[in-house]
Amino acid sequence: MEKNSERRREQRLRYQWPVWFAHDYNNGALSQGQMVDVSSGGASFTCYAGVACLHPGQQITTRISVPYYHADASFDINEFIQAGEVCRIDHLPNGLIRIAVKFFHPLPFKPGEHANKKLEVPLFS
Repeated sequence: MEKNSERRREQRLRYQWPVWFAHDYNNGALSQGQMVDVSSGGASFTCYAGVACLHPGQQITTRISVPYYHADASFDINEFIQAGEVCRIDHLPNGLIRIAVKFFHPLPFKPGEHANKKLEVPLFS
């Protein structure tokens, strides 16, 4: 019997753009990672293990760029500074880690669901 372990309540938007993050965002010491996916309630990104001295339960602040798609398949980039809590850290090959963060306050839209709406609009009429 196959079990579905998917617990996500919202579709994620997968993309690979830079993300900046810090435990103490106001001191100017930002680290860079690469976005894996984002939803209105959280994000995951990768970085080198030596860059981030983070642990689950720790508060961090991220600066992310999220595409907002329009009906004509164009998009704008929305910049957000989001505080949240580290939920999980996965160790990956080549010295990378994947950090999952739950935002304290959700984004104003659902990036994964919004991005798929553009597929409903024909590109050619």
